[in-house]
Amino acid sequence: MLGLTGIVLSLILLMYLAYKGHSVIILAPFLALFAVLWSGLSHEVLGVYTQIFMTGLGGYIIKYFPLFLLGAIFGKLMDDSGSAQTIAEFFVQKLGHQSAVLSIVLSCAVLTYGGVSLFVVGFAVYPIASALFKQLDIPKRLIPGVIMLGALTFTMTALPGTPAIQNAIPMPFFHTDLYAAPGLGVLGSIFMLVTGMWWLNRRVNIAQAMQEGYGQHHEPVSLAVNNAHGGMQQPSLLVAIMPILVVIVSNFVLTKVILPNLDNTYLATAKYGNVGLSSVLGLWAIICALVLACLIIILLNWHRLNDLKGSIQQGVSSSFLPIFNTASEVGYGSVIASLAGFLILRDFLVGLAPNSPLISEAIVINVLAGITGSASGGLSIALNTMGDTYMQLAQQFNISPELMHRVASMASGALDSLPHNGAVITIITLCGLTHKQSYFDMFVVAVVIPLFALIGVITLGTWFGSF
Repeated sequence: MLGLTGIVLSLILLMYLAYKGHSVIILAPFLALFAVLWSGLSHEVLGVYTQIFMTGLGGYIIKYFPLFLLGAIFGKLMDDSGSAQTIAEFFVQKLGHQSAVLSIVLSCAVLTYGGVSLFVVGFAVYPIASALFKQLDIPKRLIPGVIMLGALTFTMTALPGTPAIQNAIPMPFFHTDLYAAPGLGVLGSIFMLVTGMWWLNRRVNIAQAMQEGYGQHHEPVSLAVNNAHGGMQQPSLLVAIMPILVVIVSNFVLTKVILPNLDNTYLATAKYGNVGLSSVLGLWAIICALVLACLIIILLNWHRLNDLKGSIQQGVSSSFLPIFNTASEVGYGSVIASLAGFLILRDFLVGLAPNSPLISEAIVINVLAGITGSASGGLSIALNTMGDTYMQLAQQFNISPELMHRVASMASGALDSLPHNGAVITIITLCGLTHKQSYFDMFVVAVVIPLFALIGVITLGTWFGSF
């Protein structure tokens, strides 16, 4: 029981200090070792750090660094070529100003489903959203919720094929690909989009009825930063959207047609870790798709990318902090999982729904994502510590691994968006607002609605299985 107390205190401190803005890269090892000391294992501290924490951290980086790296480069190239802004402006022009909320949501959704990072999407879409909302006299405080709905809900966890890391992490654990349980994913996505749009439009109507306008605001300094394409003419819509189509189409073709038909028997040898194709298929497909998409952007926008070397370097640099943050949380989870007290916590969480691995999995991942303030961090900790357990339970209860994958991915995208979440803080800061002004709507569209969508997917999956 003493060890369990140390784990709980460690988790509380991690959540509180992360919310206060302290670096997870520093917090994770110290708080992991805090739990070790509390468990009475002071003589094992150094061994735990080098052999368990760093092994967990390194293993995550080895597995997922290509996705973080290529995703960051792809996003930077989309930004610097002007492609992201072209796509955002297209939706605003075609849907009209009266569909302001929908146009911004769809702009964010298309960009993030195509693999563009939230940070790039925010910088591309926010100036357009700000100008549009100001023109229509819609409260600026609603913009973060609008961006959140488009960028960090259904395209992050539910829509089949999304290259988001939250959809990629479950693949090696359940031997699935990015298209796991496509029917359920589409239904969950539709629910989140429709319900989120209903909520946001309702909030706009209430604000207008109360004659609340855009408000007086100082635009954040960050908007003064010029993109690398400078005064160059933006690309056409076809050129702008082509790389995104390449990601979506090539990922599907590689996953379903090309890679399965190659000679992959060598993977079963000791040299390659004695793995099957299903363990690496999804990762291989998205890596190849992102490489191809980056090459397409460069070829189509060669004259717009004034500093191609600089764009690639900035993309490379921007990939380091996100992956080390998440990897540090995985290292933390590896240490916690090695402690005797964790067995008590694990059995308790699994025991909350002993006859339903889907519900148990959803609870565990949601709780850990909420504590860490990170969808990828909570998902990684949960599956690295309990992935084998859930795979065994799925086999025991005859549950499709694809359904386990989709529930795991969607479960990571609900309680993660509490106030200390990095994406929440980034969006609010980018918009020059505060939690008090904007967080309520963000909470509804990114926490409450995804939770209901998750419940719906679990219910349908329980009744009808994976589809």
